[in-house]
Amino acid sequence: MNPIAGLLRSRKFLVLCLDTVISTALFFVGKYATPELAEDVNFLIASLQPVAVAIIASIALEDAAAKRSGTFDH
Repeated sequence: MNPIAGLLRSRKFLVLCLDTVISTALFFVGKYATPELAEDVNFLIASLQPVAVAIIASIALEDAAAKRSGTFDH
């Protein structure tokens, strides 16, 4: 299997990319928005990042269990 195709189908990688895009948006909001808006956006994104980490960890655990059982299909 092509490693790039596998990476682009990876749920963990896609969640990581989404989190990176959101964090980059936070940088620009903080740079160009009013301080009050930047603080609100920073709080919102900071509260969502642990959710992204939990999603990535749960997908990794799910994939590991599937590999151990021999049912891993991608």
